[in-house]
Amino acid sequence: MSDSGTSSTSADASTTTATTTTTTARPAGLESNWGILSTEEQALADLLLKAGQAHLFDGWDAAGTNDAQKHAFLAQVQKLHETYPFPGGLAAYVDRAKALLTESATGVNSLDGWTPAVPEGAILEPGSDKYCEWEAAGKEELGATAFVLVAGGLGERLGFSGIKVALPTEMTTETTYMEFYCKYLLAVGAKKGGKGKVPPLAIMVSDDTHDRTLALLESKNYFGYPKEQLTLMKQEKVAALADNDARIARPAEGEEGVNLRYAIDCKPHGHGDVHSLLHRTGLAKRWEGEGLKWVVFFQDTNALAFMSLAAALGVSQKLGLEVNSLAIPRVPKQAIGAITRLTHTTEKETKVMIVNVEYNQLDPLLRASVSPEGDIADPATGHSPYPGNINQLIFALPPYVATLTKTHGVMGEFVNPKYADAARSIFKKPTRLECMMQDYPKVLGPEAMVGFTSLPAWFSFSPVKNNAADAAKAAQGGTPPGSASSGEADQYYVFAEQLRLMGCKVGKAAEATYAGIPVSLGARVVIDPSIALNFSEMKEKIFKTPEKVSIGGEATLVLQGPGEVEVQSLELEGALVLSVGGGTTVIVKDLVVKNKGHAIVPVSEKEEPDEVLRMRGYRLEKQGELRVQAPANAGRVVLTAEGQVVPEADLLAAAAAASAAEAKAAADKAAAEVAAATAAATAAATAAATAAKAAAAATPVKPVKPLAASAPVVSAPTQGAVVEEEDEAANDNCFLRAFDCFKKRPARG
Repeated sequence: MSDSGTSSTSADASTTTATTTTTTARPAGLESNWGILSTEEQALADLLLKAGQAHLFDGWDAAGTNDAQKHAFLAQVQKLHETYPFPGGLAAYVDRAKALLTESATGVNSLDGWTPAVPEGAILEPGSDKYCEWEAAGKEELGATAFVLVAGGLGERLGFSGIKVALPTEMTTETTYMEFYCKYLLAVGAKKGGKGKVPPLAIMVSDDTHDRTLALLESKNYFGYPKEQLTLMKQEKVAALADNDARIARPAEGEEGVNLRYAIDCKPHGHGDVHSLLHRTGLAKRWEGEGLKWVVFFQDTNALAFMSLAAALGVSQKLGLEVNSLAIPRVPKQAIGAITRLTHTTEKETKVMIVNVEYNQLDPLLRASVSPEGDIADPATGHSPYPGNINQLIFALPPYVATLTKTHGVMGEFVNPKYADAARSIFKKPTRLECMMQDYPKVLGPEAMVGFTSLPAWFSFSPVKNNAADAAKAAQGGTPPGSASSGEADQYYVFAEQLRLMGCKVGKAAEATYAGIPVSLGARVVIDPSIALNFSEMKEKIFKTPEKVSIGGEATLVLQGPGEVEVQSLELEGALVLSVGGGTTVIVKDLVVKNKGHAIVPVSEKEEPDEVLRMRGYRLEKQGELRVQAPANAGRVVLTAEGQVVPEADLLAAAAAASAAEAKAAADKAAAEVAAATAAATAAATAAATAAKAAAAATPVKPVKPLAASAPVVSAPTQGAVVEEEDEAANDNCFLRAFDCFKKRPARG
């Protein structure tokens, strides 16, 4: 792992190019200490005086008292001067601050004269055939992509004392955000498109998060991530400003033993510094030299954004986008920025840019230009026509490197002081200049292809940014809570809903309220990136027969790799946790799982000592589950109802043997039945013959009387008579009648 910390700019204290030329006599505190300062420190002191910062020497002790802290103060000045990304260092910072503070105090709107319009972009529907086409195109690009995690913040705002990337995405597996991101990128490297190489990951950290991020990675052996592919880039801070004259502020409080007279209050400069860091460290140029084509920027607590990454890359590739901003349908006046096409026309030229416009700027901009009603919904959709920016960006790498070379990665700045008076002259607290990552398109020319990819929020956006109290207020106001609990619920939902889109029967848990935040925590479905990276892989590899899959609304299904799973038929009421080693495929077939499962148990916000549980308002109680660990390199195995994995070949052989035995038994039975039928038929025939003989022997035969030889029979001719056979009695009668006639016949003369 490389660790890129402070990098010096080309300007130093003695060669500053700032325009500030204010000259003042040395304050008494500085004059009395001039002799203890080195030549470099004296140059830094002169820089402060020329920039109108003489007040920073007020109250300095005489030489010999707190001298070490005086040297430390000037070392801080040197650092602020060297790490400010604009040419001119600290003096340039003060100059720019004065100009921006004057505009803010007088109400100047930087968007005056610009006309907004809805930009062109792709609106995707997860699960549709068209979506799968975008995803197929993007899957081939994943292996040619570098990743940048903007992780400069602590979790204090959430009620968490650690860094935000150390928070669990959900409590079923307790996978942290950092672990999830590493797993996703490891899975990308393992896929065919990744060519076996894990993509590079750069993490922007701050003074507050650098050591903790490094400690987290080292304690978990980098979650298996190759160290040579991971870089920490430390973002430095800028001086806080006390008033409209851009006077640098001293801290309100400091470390124990540090005299506040010898310190400068510092604040983050904003995540726009990520561009200058990628330039100064040379990472972007190195990635281009390695043949990579894209760079993806993502936030610290929005794991859902990876669900749509392949499809969004497909949009960038097919449309040839230099900049692609991921977006969601936006509710009017929702507190997220809007992707907007801005046009500014003068007599000399027309300027066009597609940029993020902050939500508090959009409504007045619309009212002043194209929509007197301001930020309102499209009646056909119920959403603002301007897509909401979620700060996940995809840049084409070659043009990005070219732009960094020209601009040194320096973004435009803004100031946003909170005023304590109507005259806008007094600050509630010190402010500072800021820059934003998403303002990058402002430095591009009109020829740059800039667009967006919009997806439903359930599929791409659920940041964890609010503590429980603020989240409860947001929920009451009808906006997403942005809490740890809502982030967890959405993490389950995104998998469950994709299964529903495929045709699986997946129930939904009833909504319940924890710590004042309504959430539905089921069905709890977690599919590890090593098992499937996206919708298409889940559909094509795991759930090929979705109509045979049923998961209850309170059930838990966890599929973990690095092996593979085929769910052919499953009925789940309870909890099933299936882990598969590499080189093994587990087949779930005709499996019925019913157990007590996992239960959601409320916790007291005041009494619960675990801050991770306290911010959620519940804990997960694992009352019953079927937990299966399939070994590595076992080939294709089948999960039995007893929770055992049996080689598929053995089952097939056993099934074939059973089938053969069954067939033989059936054949034997049929043969026996035929033999029995034949014997029965033979016996019946024999019995019939015997009966016939017996009947014949029992019937008497009547003898026929012979005619006398001398007595011829004469019968009268019968014309036209029909002769029919008659029985013996009739013949006898006929013979007697004929004989009688013969006796009565007169003799011839």
